[in-house]
Amino acid sequence: MRQPTKHMLLLPNLILALLFCITTAGAMESTDCLECHSDAEMVGESFTINSEHFDTTAHAEMGCSGCHESVTEAHPDDGLPPSKASCKDCHDDVYKEYTLSLHGSNASCSDCHNPHEAKSPTEVSGFDMNRQCSSCHDTAETVESHDQWLPQAGLHIEALPCITCHTGSENYVITMYLIKRDQDNRYSNFKPAGREDLERLAGEKPVQELVDTDNNGLISLSELRAFNNNPTYTDMRLWGMMTPESVTHSYQILDNRWDCSFCHASGPDAMQTSYVAFPEKDGTYNRLAVEKGAVLDVLNGTPDFYMMGATRNKWLNIAGLLIIVGGTIMPIGHGTLRFLTRKNREGKGH
Repeated sequence: MRQPTKHMLLLPNLILALLFCITTAGAMESTDCLECHSDAEMVGESFTINSEHFDTTAHAEMGCSGCHESVTEAHPDDGLPPSKASCKDCHDDVYKEYTLSLHGSNASCSDCHNPHEAKSPTEVSGFDMNRQCSSCHDTAETVESHDQWLPQAGLHIEALPCITCHTGSENYVITMYLIKRDQDNRYSNFKPAGREDLERLAGEKPVQELVDTDNNGLISLSELRAFNNNPTYTDMRLWGMMTPESVTHSYQILDNRWDCSFCHASGPDAMQTSYVAFPEKDGTYNRLAVEKGAVLDVLNGTPDFYMMGATRNKWLNIAGLLIIVGGTIMPIGHGTLRFLTRKNREGKGH
């Protein structure tokens, strides 16, 4: 029997080593990618990824190789351009819905969504949603076109994400955001408060405790009232927006959105559920539930949020009823009194 040579003994080891190299060549971890791609000076602005924002996305769970399968440990020295997955590979239903919409032939997925900062609808503020729309649709022109039929079009566009009316999105709730004055001037405009703004105001406390003072994860009507009446927060207010929790990509002009009662109806379900959303360091928003129906109490709960025909306050209702009753009783009472005393006035010129 022929004895194995030294080279034959080494062959299995060489095969194992080759297999190891092949396996590790395609197994670059996301942390390896971000070592370079989180540094703008190294890869340039257009290829820079905010690692803090990316780590909290659903795409981070897949890892960079989930979309860029061709990247190996030899990248970028191999000179090969990385492969890029198509959004429809994972989001086929959304892709089909979107291609049939008004936007389908005008913008790609990445024109509106940064895949390295993808967030769920409840993690994105209404301001961010509209900012995305305004990158193509000039706000002034949008207000002008809506002003032809929509009263106070500018206010509506500030208080509603565009997708509330222009998609078939569902499960609407009231989401309130903390906004602050642009400058130390009582007549300046308000803008969304950032994480750093709230941290400065909160000091050593969590920013949620600015409103949720007992830090139990539920904001009560009394806590809303305390925040609104706190002189420390005179340059802060809560700005409410009607936002969907379930978003569709069926961009269209819906007939029922021309009907004011879609929003302005007495006590619709959307008015019963509300949240206060706080900005996080990673660019997302964390929502805290508010006492059910709190936004209906515009006098004590949310004085800066009012939707005619939808929000109401029992004390204002009582006051309004008294005004109506008083306005009715006075002329009736006056007429009755004059009728009963008519004989006393006969011949006296009255």
